[in-house]
Amino acid sequence: MANNLTRRAVTGLLSSLIAAPAWAQRAKVITIIVPFPAGGSTDAMARLLQTGLQEQLGSPVIVENKPGAVGSLGPAQVARSAADGSNLLLTFDSHAVIPALIERPPLDVEKDLAPVLLIGTAPYVLAATAARPYKTFADVVAAAKQAPGKLTFASVGVGTIGHLAMTVLSKLSGVEITHIPYKGGGPAITDVIGGHVDMIAGSAALVLPQLSGGALRPLLQMGRTRLPALPNVPTAIESGFADFEALAWWGVFAPAGTPPAIISRTTDAFIAVLKDPTISRQLQETQQIELALEGPDKLSVFFTRQVKQWGKVVRDNNIQAN
Repeated sequence: MANNLTRRAVTGLLSSLIAAPAWAQRAKVITIIVPFPAGGSTDAMARLLQTGLQEQLGSPVIVENKPGAVGSLGPAQVARSAADGSNLLLTFDSHAVIPALIERPPLDVEKDLAPVLLIGTAPYVLAATAARPYKTFADVVAAAKQAPGKLTFASVGVGTIGHLAMTVLSKLSGVEITHIPYKGGGPAITDVIGGHVDMIAGSAALVLPQLSGGALRPLLQMGRTRLPALPNVPTAIESGFADFEALAWWGVFAPAGTPPAIISRTTDAFIAVLKDPTISRQLQETQQIELALEGPDKLSVFFTRQVKQWGKVVRDNNIQAN
């Protein structure tokens, strides 16, 4: 009897030891770092995907907001973390501007992080508070020529693509429009609706919810084609700005050195969740995001192009972080 108990105990112990690595891998907490405050589009997206990712990866998934230093603190934290799939970065378009905007950035965004997935894009939209008379971008240009520097536009921060896009458009139009940066979409939208700022250059995801109620009036969209939700609003290209495009985008990165098998598994998990009809419909309809679902190689090419394009705008216009 004792021998049987001993054998069963030994067998049980061996079984638990053999199973321990798989159990430990399944139970490992995965942290998604969002380098912005709670409440923005990137944070909302991370939390929308959280439950599905837990199911796909078989591990608890938490979302941690790490704002600061023009969106570079979160990426730096991920870059310094273990390259084992347990730390991921879900970030926004301003990630590409870090090397140009910060004199001594805490990481090399192209070398210290490994691309995982380009989730999707959404065009930037310029909208004015309904209290102002502007109905087109041409109206804005005319008003700005009459009163240089008096007109104002809000963005969700210095160096975000909304800020840089308006810098380019203002320069091409030969006018001066004063930039008012905010630390998030919520405060920016609130002040524009309240009439404290004339306009906002924000992603379609940020701006569209305020258009249906009439609080904001759309003036210009910055994709290559018109959004179905804004069929009567011209693009910048249609308005005479040849080949001009300004896209908000959302992407996932891991620490450099993360094994390809882990990158592949993580990419597949995100794609599976994003293909869920409820989630994809919510992102496409409520935030006007065009899902790309492109893996590491395509994200790498896209990201390098964004770094080059918008970094040049920062340098040419001597834009500096606050």
